Amino acid sequence: MAVFRRYPRQATAWAIPSVYAAVALAAGLIFPRFESQIFPGLVSPLSVSTATAIYSSIASGMITLTGIVFSLTFVMVQFSATAYSPRLVMWIARDPVMSHALGVFTATFLYAIAGLAGVDRGGSGKVPSVSAWVEVALLLASVGMFVALIQRVGLLQVNRMLVFTGDQGRKVVATIYPLLTQASAGPGTDELRSLPRTQTLVHHARPRSIQAVDIAALVKAASASGGVIQMVAAVGDTIVESMPLLHVRGARAPVDEGTLMRAIALGDERTFEQDPKYAIRLLVDIAIKALSPAINDPTTAVQALDQIEDLLLRLGQRHLDIGKYRDSAGALRLVIPFPTWDDLLRLAFDEICACGATSVQVMRRMNALVADLILAVPDERRPALTYWDGRLKATIARSFPDGEERLDAMKEDRQGLGVPRQLSPD
Repeated sequence: MAVFRRYPRQATAWAIPSVYAAVALAAGLIFPRFESQIFPGLVSPLSVSTATAIYSSIASGMITLTGIVFSLTFVMVQFSATAYSPRLVMWIARDPVMSHALGVFTATFLYAIAGLAGVDRGGSGKVPSVSAWVEVALLLASVGMFVALIQRVGLLQVNRMLVFTGDQGRKVVATIYPLLTQASAGPGTDELRSLPRTQTLVHHARPRSIQAVDIAALVKAASASGGVIQMVAAVGDTIVESMPLLHVRGARAPVDEGTLMRAIALGDERTFEQDPKYAIRLLVDIAIKALSPAINDPTTAVQALDQIEDLLLRLGQRHLDIGKYRDSAGALRLVIPFPTWDDLLRLAFDEICACGATSVQVMRRMNALVADLILAVPDERRPALTYWDGRLKATIARSFPDGEERLDAMKEDRQGLGVPRQLSPD
């Protein structure tokens, strides 16, 4: 299971630049005073007028660069949100590199302003050497952060966003789902049904999304009470006022509600950490937006299907019934709902099939996707794919009344409109 962590509130994004600004301003005002006392003979060879000009140029240039760079960055973020899911764009907008870049730019500007006070202090005609080198170091750090920021903005290209989303999904699959060659926890459903409900944890706040669950903490709490905790809401669900979060069944004593709440990370939006559906959801969002009449970009939908196929292939080769957790003695202590194979296929195919029903390119790519998955997954998961193969054929028959177009749309082609497969007669 993925490592449990609570995601910081959005205000933290502004806390990072604030710390940079406070430290830089304090250092710029205080450090030259100590420098003149500790290193009185360490003086920069720069003249006072030259140092003043350099500090002033850095200060004016940095504040201008900061305004231009971040104005263009946020415009690009907003513009890119029209091309694919805005939920995905916000992950890039809140990247720590953004906050640290703004912090370094601000620190360079403020340190230059404060450093001017140390030049020719008390009419000494001297320029502190160490303070000048600190400003040079900040300037070089700003250049480095500028390059890193440009790289992050480059992620806003749709192909890179698809790869980024697929990578997040692959991390989740590898972290929380064991391979089919490994042992599974087993169902344990009968054990749960026989236990009476002794406690219910109810949500009393504004709507929040379940971002992650601390498995170890809940198992420990259930074991201490002698009961079983049954999560009612799944990771990724949005809970509202008076909605139950979990039930405690068969416990000898009530479990502290504070302990239960601390074990459930709630936030304003979903995260990738323990939510295998979220990456697929975002990829589907990109695909169906690309298929909208306003954008009409089926090639992007095909690229999204490439990532979706990879995720489904990995999921198809792993245990999906992972929501039962036991203590060290083997007793069932926690049950969490996770999506089944049918749930994942419906999420991946349903909306794309509907929105891309009239696109030959999308239909051919989906035919190839389903055919490849049928060959790759275990036998028990093939009937669901056979069902979707029939759904695709029915959609094509309904959307392409012309016989020749219908036959063309039913071909298997991994590029959509590239090199169709030559199916053998048998």
